Amino acid sequence: MPSVTHDDAPLLADLMPWSVAPPKLGRGWPTAPDAASLKARWDALVKAEGPAREALFGPTRSRTLDSAVAQLPGQSTGTGRLARESGPCPEPVRVLHGPFDEQWLIADHRLIDAARPELWRVADERQVFVVEQTVPPQASGPVVLVTSVLPLGVGRGGRVRPLFRRPGAAEPNLAPGLLDHLGTRLGHCPDPVDALAWTVAVARADRGGCAVPLTADPDVWEGGVELGRAMLRLTRRDGERPKLPGGRRPYVRAPLPPRPLDLHYDREEEALLLGEGRISPVPPQAWDFEVGGERVLDQWFAARTAPGEAGTLEAIRPVGWPQTWTSELLELVTVLALLAELRSRQAELTVDKPITAAELREAGVLPVPDSARRPASVLDHREEGPEGQFALI
Repeated sequence: MPSVTHDDAPLLADLMPWSVAPPKLGRGWPTAPDAASLKARWDALVKAEGPAREALFGPTRSRTLDSAVAQLPGQSTGTGRLARESGPCPEPVRVLHGPFDEQWLIADHRLIDAARPELWRVADERQVFVVEQTVPPQASGPVVLVTSVLPLGVGRGGRVRPLFRRPGAAEPNLAPGLLDHLGTRLGHCPDPVDALAWTVAVARADRGGCAVPLTADPDVWEGGVELGRAMLRLTRRDGERPKLPGGRRPYVRAPLPPRPLDLHYDREEEALLLGEGRISPVPPQAWDFEVGGERVLDQWFAARTAPGEAGTLEAIRPVGWPQTWTSELLELVTVLALLAELRSRQAELTVDKPITAAELREAGVLPVPDSARRPASVLDHREEGPEGQFALI
């Protein structure tokens, strides 16, 4: 991790003050690594009747077949009671289900115990979500994860911090006055994405939470922002697909079986073994990459091969191993390998000329006003409430 010369680094919780607990599904079946399984699960649910439908649904104190809830912002799902539902499956949407693991979700509020509508209201193509990892200071792996899609409970994730408080990249979720103060000290005013890139490059676990050392050195800032932006391009998984140089790109060397049941790594051959299948080259840094003490590739593979309990909706899964999963795995190996290389540059980043939390307090940036820790009001659109009623939010 970056070396620092002070112990008074401000906390992420103060620099990005508005945060939301991650969504809590309450049941596993509305998410899956493939969208087709979700549509088959929905069809099985609405074809069942009475007690059979209830058993498949999995009622909780927050959600039953008779729960009346509003539509999720930005979604066009039904709001009638699920006990009467007979329509087609809502179109699944992409979410971050685990570290570097994008899956699919039936984004229907009736299926989700705690969906966090305030996150859905600000989710658009320009939004970036930061997921703070609750890990001890000595744990390996990144302290924050960044994603362009809405995150569920990711890794040992704590609070979710959107970069912007409103849609359209409006009103950055940063301590009021922070960018101006940085501009005064650095000689130029950074934009919100610069601040996020710096955070990704230098964030470290601290006893009080996630610390973000700041610098008044323009050259150090520029180097940290450049490094952070390179990391953002990989962790957000948007734009052009990442590639390793020709001789280092992973390929399928032996066909994967219809349903690989185990995952191993041959360190000497730098090969990933999925049953009889073989992918190489896979650098050790990609295999060893962890988030919160858990190997990313192990978690990704387990999410696609763990059998669902017989008779449940989660048991509805692909019969074989879809080709799209192989493509996603090759890309994931590439992302982890490139991130591992960037993390070695992190270790060389020295944050000198610190801007401390004490300085920010003296400048009036900290403590942030209570209003900065609350979501912004959204008054420009209607959202469908229970049973088709509309509410102005």
